[in-house]
Amino acid sequence: MTTQKVDKILDRWKRDPQYAIEILQDIQDEHRHLPADVLHYVADALALPVGRLYHIGTFFKAFSLKPRGEHVLEVCMGTACHVRGAPRILDALSRELEVPEGGTTKDGKFTLEPVRCLGCCAIAPVVKVGKDLHGEIQAARVKTLVKKLAEG
Repeated sequence: MTTQKVDKILDRWKRDPQYAIEILQDIQDEHRHLPADVLHYVADALALPVGRLYHIGTFFKAFSLKPRGEHVLEVCMGTACHVRGAPRILDALSRELEVPEGGTTKDGKFTLEPVRCLGCCAIAPVVKVGKDLHGEIQAARVKTLVKKLAEG
């Protein structure tokens, strides 16, 4: 990520340290993770200790310090989803993508993450990809979902 892009984000938030979380969200959206060099740059620009930004980046699940895939597949593991087969969905996705839970494919297309609860119990089991919810998903449909996402 170029310093020009980071500067645009910082300027959008008026370089106000009060908006550190929002700034990091914009960086994450742009780069799919929070690179160490960018955290140091932002800390200097906001006159904050870099440790504060690392604290934010590791505290909130929405942030990642390592690169994430273009598509983040979040498999709900809440009670309703679990009972309705979420572990099988997670396993099928792991095999299809050839990555462990929390892993990212070698081509950088997909990251697979189990999550606690997406709050969609009525359509369990659920896989969230970006802002799209895929409810009542079955392990047999996993291959089709991945293919559809890969094609765009």
